[in-house]
Amino acid sequence: MSRVRVLSIDDSKDILFAIAAICEYQGWEPIAAKDAEQGIEFFKKHSPDIVLVDYHMPGINGIEAVKMLRSINKNVPVIVLTVEEKSDIADGFMEAGASDYALKPIKALDLISRIKVHLRLRQGYGGGTGNEEDLKKGISRDTLDIILEYLYKQARHGTIKEISQATGLAYQTVHRYMQYLIDNGKAEVKLDYGRQGRPQNRYSVKKKDD
Repeated sequence: MSRVRVLSIDDSKDILFAIAAICEYQGWEPIAAKDAEQGIEFFKKHSPDIVLVDYHMPGINGIEAVKMLRSINKNVPVIVLTVEEKSDIADGFMEAGASDYALKPIKALDLISRIKVHLRLRQGYGGGTGNEEDLKKGISRDTLDIILEYLYKQARHGTIKEISQATGLAYQTVHRYMQYLIDNGKAEVKLDYGRQGRPQNRYSVKKKDD
């Protein structure tokens, strides 16, 4: 059985080294690219099972890199790892076709969990069965399915943080997908005032008999 190939596209040697070490620990094959141009070259050459990409890079930035990757293959999971917290950048990545979005620094165990989630998604759901319209909206069918699968099993409303921790998906990713579900009438949100502190938004999927 061949090893899982993980392509990392980042201009930081330290980041590439750290990801390579994590991959080796897991028995995965690390493939390191110093910029988007080299990343596209390696993507075509090595056919990785998953891609990790940064935003700030010389020449072509991460969003454009994701667009280029998606023009070649719409199915391979692409996880964004960046220090950028701006919502417009996160939206840009998701609209370009990214599967997930996480902020640096990310703990090794969290990264491993996130990679495994997306590998499981790809294997379990056929690796990107979403249509082109989904990709344009920044919504992947595979990612949507794993969130829905979790929500259907829950007896109560959950916060974005709880859903994120349970599914292994990034907070920003879950937030975007829950908003998509709400906008399409498939989920609802309620304010939970609790016993103290600020009220929290809690989300639940609408069951078929609702």
